[in-house]
Amino acid sequence: MKTALFLLLPLLAWLPASGPGGPDGMIPSVPSGKPAPPAEKPWPAGGQDTSVVVNPRSRELTLYIGNVPYKTYKIAPGKPETPTPVGEFRVVSKSKDWGSGFGTRWIGLNVPWGTYGIHGTNKPHLIGTEASHGCIRMRNRDVEDLYERVGIGTKVIILGHVLGEPHRDPRRLAKGDAGGDVLLIQNRLRAAGFFHGACNGRFGPATEQAMKAFERQNGLPVDGVVGLHDYRALGLLE
Repeated sequence: MKTALFLLLPLLAWLPASGPGGPDGMIPSVPSGKPAPPAEKPWPAGGQDTSVVVNPRSRELTLYIGNVPYKTYKIAPGKPETPTPVGEFRVVSKSKDWGSGFGTRWIGLNVPWGTYGIHGTNKPHLIGTEASHGCIRMRNRDVEDLYERVGIGTKVIILGHVLGEPHRDPRRLAKGDAGGDVLLIQNRLRAAGFFHGACNGRFGPATEQAMKAFERQNGLPVDGVVGLHDYRALGLLE
């Protein structure tokens, strides 16, 4: 199901002015440059020019220095029902042996609606598949390598469309859900005059009540759950 061309306009409200935007829903501020140099090239750990680009579709994470790709790792991004957040974020924490199931390293990101990060795994056979609850899983040896090469404040760009892949329907949203798609709904409801709470990507009681009010006014089933008919009425689907 195709999304409307103006889908990303409300998403800009929570991203930096120089951040994401574009008709195809992809993050345009991706570094570009020459083919990756050999992996043995010396790397200034945590240098100011270091950045990371995550591509959930190809299930790859690429490390950059300046505009030049340095090294690419295979990853396991989020499942369709628990997608990896889309946008431009920063590294805000780093820990070793953060907890059971998170492998040997944790690199935390400043996603506003939850705790998300890049971490290792005790299930390396799942790398290359959509397997996580939204975090970015890496093989332990790879996340240990990445851990030494990024610092607090390193930019992490996660590509993708906030409503998922073109061949998939957007997920149904209800109280208790969180993510960029919830943030998008909140922004649309606020623009329409129904939502007056904080646009934080968390589907709480205020979002549910705003959704019900919107549904009631537009002659839709009043259940406070965002389904396909709600996405269409909000102008997010054709």
